[in-house]
Amino acid sequence: MASSRQVVLRAVLASLSVLSARGASGPGNYTFPDGFMFGVATAAYQIEGAWNEDGKGESMWDTYVHAHPEYTPDRSTGDVATDSYHKYMDDVAMVKELGVDYYRMSISWPRLLPNGTDNNINKAAVRYYRKVIKELIKAKIIPVVTLFHWDLPTPLMDLGGWANPQMVNYFRDYARVVFNLFGDVVKTWTTMNELHQHCIYGYGGEYFVPVLKSHGVGEYLCVHYMLLGHAAAYHLYDKEFRPTQKGKIGLTLDAFWAEPKNSSNPDDIEAAERYLQMHLGTFAHPIFSKQGDYPEVVRNRVDKLSLQQGYTRSRLPYFTPEEIISLRGSSDFFGLNHYTSFLMSPSNFEETWAIPSMDSDTGVKLEQDPKWPKPGSDWFSVYPPGFRKIINWITHEYGKEIPIIITENGLTDFGGVKDYARVDYFNEYLSQMLQAMYADGCNIQGYFAWTLMDDFEWKDGYTSKFGLYHVDFDSEEKTRTPKLSAINYREIVRTKKINFNFIKNPTSSTHSNKL
Repeated sequence: MASSRQVVLRAVLASLSVLSARGASGPGNYTFPDGFMFGVATAAYQIEGAWNEDGKGESMWDTYVHAHPEYTPDRSTGDVATDSYHKYMDDVAMVKELGVDYYRMSISWPRLLPNGTDNNINKAAVRYYRKVIKELIKAKIIPVVTLFHWDLPTPLMDLGGWANPQMVNYFRDYARVVFNLFGDVVKTWTTMNELHQHCIYGYGGEYFVPVLKSHGVGEYLCVHYMLLGHAAAYHLYDKEFRPTQKGKIGLTLDAFWAEPKNSSNPDDIEAAERYLQMHLGTFAHPIFSKQGDYPEVVRNRVDKLSLQQGYTRSRLPYFTPEEIISLRGSSDFFGLNHYTSFLMSPSNFEETWAIPSMDSDTGVKLEQDPKWPKPGSDWFSVYPPGFRKIINWITHEYGKEIPIIITENGLTDFGGVKDYARVDYFNEYLSQMLQAMYADGCNIQGYFAWTLMDDFEWKDGYTSKFGLYHVDFDSEEKTRTPKLSAINYREIVRTKKINFNFIKNPTSSTHSNKL
């Protein structure tokens, strides 16, 4: 007998298959509605540089990559990056050139609060961010500001970072400083970026800084206190600042699409749904579900496995009843970062899994379909229908009431301005998003391309490129040059529709929108 979780995923897959068979009016006939939020996104550590200028404190990324130059394949750091601290006017000009109305940026916590705590506010950082925001508004670009995009101040990381419950208070203090300083001109906030990636691969693993490798324990502590930190900042804004500042505030989560390896196999369908609950529901369910708290399947699996492994208590902390209430509904929108998809099948053990870990708790093997193009990083395959499917899964799971804003979506390659693969990616993925909006009725209100320009891509250093603009990192000026994808995205924004013939890839004559 199929579980209720299998039924949910089957409903998503079946409804999309029916719509695809009907053909409807076709994605080429859809246009973006008036008022749709078109934007482009960046993050402070990845572009600002000036890592030790004007009173900035160290972030945990500064500290770690300086001590471990072998961490990135090109032995690079974010010390200079695209030098946006000095060249922010170039950035504003590029955003304006794209024709978008929104720019998602982040504030560097250690630049603003060098010690991490609110007793020492860096006035130079205040002037810098005021200047950036002022120039954006002058150019008729609306800033969307993320409070925490992974660059935790080193003094707070030394205390355990997000594994320390006191971080909830420190984050609330930091948020209050930011709302006080910039809330008069910033009206859309995201509290945190990609809790899943940050916790699982930074606290539980070693792919991202802080490289704690506290698998099976550290990632769940990080998840727990980041969620509570988000809720604390949300309610602070809602009660003390929203009445006068009139803004909105939400959370940005990331999700791969989980495609059953065999869509006719109930075990693969169940594995895909279990993956989605473990790797997205763990972060989304406490906030966006009507029930609140962690998903039942997540709670039961981690509790059971913890007991079997000899732990006195579950490795996944429990929320108090008051915390469950505080978390539930604590976001004005669902911020979604999506890049790629994986094939899912059940597994009891894989050689890459640590025991315990979220991977082993999930019990799902991830693979990539060899037919899916792989233009850059090894983890990244192109499967446009996965975008529509993950949007539909979120809609089925949490309802149409909560608006979805795509806060990041983009393609990685190895460089070059004639980036036909990125042009195709944006065309295809935006086409799938339009179908989710019009054919499926999903409540999508905005889309932010990742990223404005090539940048420091975390563990990949400068070897992986996501930018709409090429950056010459060997030049002193860090010269920016528009790629074909920038020209194509500008045309989409201008016309509010996708023209697959505007820039044609010479290696492919047709686009693919198969489910």
